[in-house]
Amino acid sequence: MESIINAQVPEFKVNAFQNGEFKTVSNEDIKGKWTLFFFYPADFTFVCPTELVDLAEKYDQLKADGVEVFSVSCDTHFVHKAWHDASDSIKKIKYTMLADPLAVLAKGFGVFKEDEGLAYRGTFLVDPEGKIKIAEIQDNSIGRNADELVRKVEAAQFVATHDGEVCPAKWKKGAETLKPSIDLVGKI
Repeated sequence: MESIINAQVPEFKVNAFQNGEFKTVSNEDIKGKWTLFFFYPADFTFVCPTELVDLAEKYDQLKADGVEVFSVSCDTHFVHKAWHDASDSIKKIKYTMLADPLAVLAKGFGVFKEDEGLAYRGTFLVDPEGKIKIAEIQDNSIGRNADELVRKVEAAQFVATHDGEVCPAKWKKGAETLKPSIDLVGKI
């Protein structure tokens, strides 16, 4: 199996729903930006709204860090709108909800669950050059934590701008980093 880390984002052009409007989003729209793709199985489900609201609560912070957020499911943009209109929780979402009914994105990111026609829970951070820097895929019965995701995004952005430094476990913005060298071998 080939790693998706540092792979280029696949080309795509999909319909989307955001803030009461339909629009089209393509790989051209993410060029030069940090971008988060947050795949989930389906609208009108159970764990999904808890994750999407958790992410919505971190959206302003991610935007302030220069990150564009896209949730993605294999539903249509019409279903995204219907869910938004029907759910007080989903009404809190301000980020773009991408529609992937042909599973172009789900297959391109390797999260399509063929036997159900749904996406696995997959989280991917893409750098401004279009390379995947974080990839996390999990079973659909396990929800994610937006606090941990924000921490990972901040770490990826830090190492992208601080050549020669790495972020240790539990690193948080502003904390000390490591500068790998022969002097550190066996001392950590």
